[in-house]
Amino acid sequence: MKRISLLLFAFLLFTSSTSAKEVYVALGDSLAAGQTPYSEIDSGYADLIALQLTKYGQLTAYTKELAFPGYAVDDVLERVKSEPAQAVLANATLITVSAGANDLLPLVSYNPKAGSLSYSQMTANFALNKARQDFTELLKVLKEKAPNAQIYVMGYYFPYIHVHETQKAGVADQLQLLNTILKSVAVEAGAQFVEVAQDFDKNSVNYLPNATDIHPNMAGYLVMANAFLNEYAGSATYQMTLAELPKPNPKSFEELLGLQSSNDSGAEAEVVDEVAIAKPLQEYIGLYGYKKWHNLFGKKILS
Repeated sequence: MKRISLLLFAFLLFTSSTSAKEVYVALGDSLAAGQTPYSEIDSGYADLIALQLTKYGQLTAYTKELAFPGYAVDDVLERVKSEPAQAVLANATLITVSAGANDLLPLVSYNPKAGSLSYSQMTANFALNKARQDFTELLKVLKEKAPNAQIYVMGYYFPYIHVHETQKAGVADQLQLLNTILKSVAVEAGAQFVEVAQDFDKNSVNYLPNATDIHPNMAGYLVMANAFLNEYAGSATYQMTLAELPKPNPKSFEELLGLQSSNDSGAEAEVVDEVAIAKPLQEYIGLYGYKKWHNLFGKKILS
């Protein structure tokens, strides 16, 4: 985003109710950004978390402007080291991170028509080892850049539910290994790991409606949000129900690019940013970085 958004973000920190506590920053890939099963952006798990924290008077400010579809762990690391990220991270008290799937899943050959999966074990081993190293560095940098933040590392679900049962085991094992790595690195760094697969995979057929896409619908994001909220509160106190989900308000890549163009127009930038921040959280759409997204549009972007 332009600098004006960071200024407004900082302004919110000092003008919000003193009863609210958390300054929440969502980092990571398309799951953090809220990508839908149909290549749009809507309320994802981070937005739902923000809604619930607001409901219970626990939120001062929220942004997902540092999250971006297609990010691997090293991309997230690069973002948190960037100059625009510093003001946001310095004020953060709560951070969620979704990263690691894009280190592994691009290596998987998925044919939804044939219902088949294949991958190279050796290549997967190298990718997972790199993800471990990069995530260790990422959490180290986050501790430096956001010294007041409690960090939560989000786990991953198994996304290939539409393939034949005989095809699932190998990739499922690799994703479980990724989750094990993320948990180990998180615990070692003093962060919290959020187990997602246990509840998500029980009913994933209802959360992954598009056989050609691995992103969940809002009900799936709700499972992820509730997994975090349970870990955060230590109980089911903050859990959100299906009836409480916000009305769908998906934005296409082209619409987001239009917002970005307006944001880059100079005279209109302040108006656009004010509107984006002033909207109810369920209508929040982060504007940062969609030019890069446009460059990727048409390619296969994973979580």
